[in-house]
Amino acid sequence: MPSELFSPLPLRSGQVLRNRIAKAAMEENMAGEGQLPDQRLLSLYRRWASGGTGLLITGNVMVHAEALTGPGGVVLDEHAPLEPFTEWASAGKSGGGAIWMQINHPGRQIQADMPGVVWGPSDVAVSLGKHSSRFGRPVAMTAEQIEATVTRYAVTARRAEEAGFDGVEIHAAHGYLLSQFLSPLVNKRTDAWGGSLENRARMLLDIVRAVRATVSPSFAVAVKLNSADFQRGGFDADDARQVIEMLAPLGVDLVELSGGSYESPAMSGRPADARTQAREAYFLDLASDLVKTSPLPLMLTGGITRRETAENVLESGVAIIGMGTALAVTPDLPDRWRDGREADHQLRQVTWSDKALASIAGMAQVRHQMRRIARDRRITPHTHPAVALISEQRQQRRALRSYRAWLSEPRGTAGR
Repeated sequence: MPSELFSPLPLRSGQVLRNRIAKAAMEENMAGEGQLPDQRLLSLYRRWASGGTGLLITGNVMVHAEALTGPGGVVLDEHAPLEPFTEWASAGKSGGGAIWMQINHPGRQIQADMPGVVWGPSDVAVSLGKHSSRFGRPVAMTAEQIEATVTRYAVTARRAEEAGFDGVEIHAAHGYLLSQFLSPLVNKRTDAWGGSLENRARMLLDIVRAVRATVSPSFAVAVKLNSADFQRGGFDADDARQVIEMLAPLGVDLVELSGGSYESPAMSGRPADARTQAREAYFLDLASDLVKTSPLPLMLTGGITRRETAENVLESGVAIIGMGTALAVTPDLPDRWRDGREADHQLRQVTWSDKALASIAGMAQVRHQMRRIARDRRITPHTHPAVALISEQRQQRRALRSYRAWLSEPRGTAGR
């Protein structure tokens, strides 16, 4: 039977997505030499491109060479060579769909052993109990650093378009820098970037304006936003509603809704709310309310693995469904759905009582499968999370040595 899942979605930029299924961003941590995409990422994205999605959104690409979410992060700044990104864009479009680059700055969510800078709206550190020492102590950004960061986003977006990407998604969720500015728990500023929601949203809005002014009208600009932080007193659904309204006049094509942060990892399927944790599409309740008032198309990501769930999400008024983990296990899941089939496997559940460690292990499981896809190996969905975590730690140590060496090399001084 005809399904809205496989109907095209026109966007205000004039871009038309071929269906309503997107691969949501997942941090690959697969940067090659020079923090650049290499053959592993090209192979991974060709596999996804051939699986029937309408849109591929890359894992977060860093706008600031000295601020990475992890040592295996890809960097696209004014100094990066463009050819590897051109190849990445071509790989992502090889199946006929679109590819957008997610662009990001981690702010305070940077590992303590990483070189570079740890910035935030304020000097409020990540609080993870016994795991808090894993993260660096942030310093509050100056006005000049904020303005320079706005420029970095625009530079990365412009260069993404030059490389052949179809759009960018500005990451303002999951506790990264722009999410930190939006959060009243993290943003304690008393100047133009703090206090009221309008002030806390100022940096995000300035970035959107700068990006939209830099790229062509046909280039898509999206924003990833938390539907809620799942922390008492934090950014909530009403805040999200107001920010979406602020974004509407600025030329944004789409808002992707997710939730949580490192401190409350709802995006990993382990939110503080046990009722929410137990279901697929665990942000759907919040999204269903937001879609009633949203002037922009919404994309929902979080826990979607079955076609029935995806159909229910679309029936709620959401314009596009995003999947991450499901596509790391079954890269051709959209084509399977079109043929009336479902995934053969799901990842082994991480049921550890330490929620922070469980979230890290869950992400390690996903990256373990992505690395296998990139090497053209079979999926091993039942890999024990502890095995995936140990493998991930080895990968991280090697990547950290490479990143330290690269960062010490001269690359120009602008923006440093």
